[in-house]
Amino acid sequence: MVEASDPAFSVGMVVCTILLGVTAYSIYLSFGPPSAELSDPFEDHED
Repeated sequence: MVEASDPAFSVGMVVCTILLGVTAYSIYLSFGPPSAELSDPFEDHED
């Protein structure tokens, strides 16, 4: 069993935390209030 003091466990937890943070921030930018500033390239170039 992996102990909490094991360096591999600590590195794994840091990587997972960063991955979850980046994912949450991306979802916030896509669907939260900042998404109002995003433009739709398909609507900008209709024929």
